[in-house]
Amino acid sequence: MKVCIYGAGAIGGYLGVQLARTDAEVSLVARGAHLEAMQQNGLKLLIGDQQRVEKVRATANPAELGVQDVVIICLKAHSITGAIDAIKPLLGSHTRIVTAVNGIPYWYFYRHGNQFEGTTLESIDPGGRQWRELGPERGIGCIVYPATELESPGVIRHIYGDKFPIGEPSGESTADVERLSKLFEAAGLKAPVLDRIRDEIWLKLWGNVCFNPISALTHATLDVICSEPATRALSKAMMLETQAIAETFGVTFRVDVERRIEGARKVGAHKTSMLQDLERGRPMEIDPLVTVVQEMGRLTGIPTPAIDAVLGLVIQRAKVAGLY
Repeated sequence: MKVCIYGAGAIGGYLGVQLARTDAEVSLVARGAHLEAMQQNGLKLLIGDQQRVEKVRATANPAELGVQDVVIICLKAHSITGAIDAIKPLLGSHTRIVTAVNGIPYWYFYRHGNQFEGTTLESIDPGGRQWRELGPERGIGCIVYPATELESPGVIRHIYGDKFPIGEPSGESTADVERLSKLFEAAGLKAPVLDRIRDEIWLKLWGNVCFNPISALTHATLDVICSEPATRALSKAMMLETQAIAETFGVTFRVDVERRIEGARKVGAHKTSMLQDLERGRPMEIDPLVTVVQEMGRLTGIPTPAIDAVLGLVIQRAKVAGLY
């Protein structure tokens, strides 16, 4: 199986090292100093006190790699549209695209089965380009639960987790997802095939929609946000608005809102990805995590006053920092 990881940063690099230990033909697309380090010294993964180094084919030019069986997109979601032309040479008639990104994927309303079938979302797929040019029929859902860091060029540090649930938009257990699940298993990862992948997408987004922007505005870590009465109450209000929208689309949440907040509190003094991006001067992932929920609220006619207020503030914060 030919597998290309497009965006070999912290998560993509972690996947690259693990998948390189299987019999798959793995390649990575990256850039800059990180790419140069991988090309010269291989890709190093630090797990606890273990160190793994794999010489994986890495390039900035995907056209060198040819058509793939699977393309795993590990970019920040707001970067995907800008990468479409570069991704196209990797795509053949049977290539599957695994969206290992935060937030709602571009294929969300493919084989969705209600009046929203075929809808594209401007906040995550401007002009519907991903839908048209990558193709929703290629999509396989994937939720990223591990935490990893790009410690230095060519060096990935694993912090926790090894689970990447996957699923077809249709809910079917196809040969493609079964084969992909077994590949991840051979790589020492967990990739259970879910028949309701959208439920899991919303479960993760449920926390991202509130904790990420609140942390970027306050610079507080998860334990503080979930313990202070005011920010905990604001998080809950945003989550309840999100839940009402998701349930309109047939989504079922397997935990209640209080349990979800408690789970985040127990993570401890963790900085969200949006706060990390703000501190490091990187574009902030606002639209895929927050604006998209507001947009889906507009689709369903569900008001989102708490989300609207926090979204307005975090967009202004990002603009002031030049990161939006």
